[in-house]
Amino acid sequence: MKVIFNVDVKGQGKKGEMKEVSSGYARNYLIPRGLAAEATTDNINALKLREKAKAAQIARDRQLALENAKKLEGVQVVIRAKAGGAGKLFGAVTSQEISDALKEQFGIEIEKNKIVQAEPIKTFGSYTVKAKLGFETSGNINLLVIEA
Repeated sequence: MKVIFNVDVKGQGKKGEMKEVSSGYARNYLIPRGLAAEATTDNINALKLREKAKAAQIARDRQLALENAKKLEGVQVVIRAKAGGAGKLFGAVTSQEISDALKEQFGIEIEKNKIVQAEPIKTFGSYTVKAKLGFETSGNINLLVIEA
């Protein structure tokens, strides 16, 4: 009997996979526990639609990453920070601050965990920070830290 797995079943199949299993195993174990569904025409078509929707979502996400990389090329983000003597900041400029400034100043939304700082920014000046946008796409954020 052919079944479509709803969840990963160790030693049998992965979620979304269609596989031939013994009919007793399917009827007595997999289907009653909701681990799999019988591979009827309707279920096969639903599986294909889910795969198609997932592929379309991945394509949209990839396109968004490329668009964000292009937007970052001509942008300089200005962050105002308080400092003590000798131009040293109180604390450091965080990825969250950079993300918030990007959204506020240019409408570009990049999550804080995608911003990679080689070392903490603790002084005024101009910096280049890398942003991993996904799908092997990255961009550089030009950052200017000035006194508040």
